[in-house]
Amino acid sequence: MSHERLDAWKESMRLVKAIYELTQSFPQEERYGLTQQMRRAAVSIPSNLAEGAARDGRKEYSYFINIARGSLAELDTQLKIGKMLGYTKDITELSELIIRVGNMLIGLYKKWSR
Repeated sequence: MSHERLDAWKESMRLVKAIYELTQSFPQEERYGLTQQMRRAAVSIPSNLAEGAARDGRKEYSYFINIARGSLAELDTQLKIGKMLGYTKDITELSELIIRVGNMLIGLYKKWSR
């Protein structure tokens, strides 16, 4: 499918894997809290890129790119909450990946929202 060729989709899939790996070490009491929230937000990013790519029209695609951007912002906040609560120490690499995906999403949005 066409979405699989998108660098933003590929990088966001890497982000999903990294978030799942990170949250495996979160406390059990967060299983249905922060862990689930972070995983859902992460999965939402490539999922919305795929859904948008499957739709007809620039307006619809832009809409789904924006949803992915919102999910990325949620995930960024949740990652910082996890660090604040002491569930993880170094989030530098993940933060850089989030920034990279965010920049790619902005580029896609600018391209498709014209």
